Amino acid sequence: MPKKIFIVVLFFLLAGCASSKKAKFDDYVFKTKSEKQAYIDSYDQALKLWDIPYTEENIQTTYGTAHVIVTGLRDGKDLVLLHGMDASSTMWYPNIKALSKTHRIYAIDFIMEPGKSTLTSKPLSSEEIVRLHNEIFNHYKLKKIDLIGASRGGWIATLLAAQKENSIDKIVLLSPAQTFKSIDKVRKMTPALMLKLFPNEKKFERTLKIFSIHPEKISPVYKRQFYLANKYAKSNSSMLKMRPFSDDELKSITNPVLVLIGDQDIINSQETLERAQKLLVNGKTKTIHDAGHFLSIDQSKAVNEEIIEFLNPKKTNSNP
Repeated sequence: MPKKIFIVVLFFLLAGCASSKKAKFDDYVFKTKSEKQAYIDSYDQALKLWDIPYTEENIQTTYGTAHVIVTGLRDGKDLVLLHGMDASSTMWYPNIKALSKTHRIYAIDFIMEPGKSTLTSKPLSSEEIVRLHNEIFNHYKLKKIDLIGASRGGWIATLLAAQKENSIDKIVLLSPAQTFKSIDKVRKMTPALMLKLFPNEKKFERTLKIFSIHPEKISPVYKRQFYLANKYAKSNSSMLKMRPFSDDELKSITNPVLVLIGDQDIINSQETLERAQKLLVNGKTKTIHDAGHFLSIDQSKAVNEEIIEFLNPKKTNSNP
């Protein structure tokens, strides 16, 4: 099967043949109230892995309720976290302590995926995704924010940064999906596809080994939540609309941008970094050794250090 056709088929199946646009998103993410409650219970347990004080807030938007976790320094620079597909904001547990030392953090559960946000409209277009996030930013009066996006969250971060008017300062993209190029090793994604179609724990473990070089580092508590997300959730049709950004769109982003990928990532490759370096006006790229697509877990220490150095560069003391 030609690669392009395979990608279309993959995304179509991953989209789960999303239900009628008239249905609320929760209606086809969770088939029963017990499924939803099991997932929320696992979310609450995984959130305890953050092991720092935080508050959970629900923000009413045009498109439903956005769930935001707020933590970090009260007078620190504002930092927004956008998680990867089906991962929810709990995925930041290996990174949150380090980031919270210098920033006031707002971790947003994407409204069209499992998490605690609830979509009450039809699936959102790219323009509506931008509008949704701007409503959240305006609610908190966020200006000149730093922004970190992982995988699909990286695509959303790039979408936001490509707007003529935005509230973004620095950007970190962790193995952004469908951002600089299409999925690199498409055929190796087959186990992930099978997991979506016929979910069970054996397929889930195989999938983790594809995305993570060190799946043993993934907390069993978080792993349970992520499994239930894959078991119960139907990834919505917005996946079909995710396309790599054009040269002009990427050139329009003048913010400082750090792009990190793992050296064994199946989503991105050296071509990703080459295109980012070529087209981003103020871009910096780096490959993290011994890491896969889940690089923020595979090599959390190295990733945290790269992010912190980029967001908070050490000032050289020029005094004698």
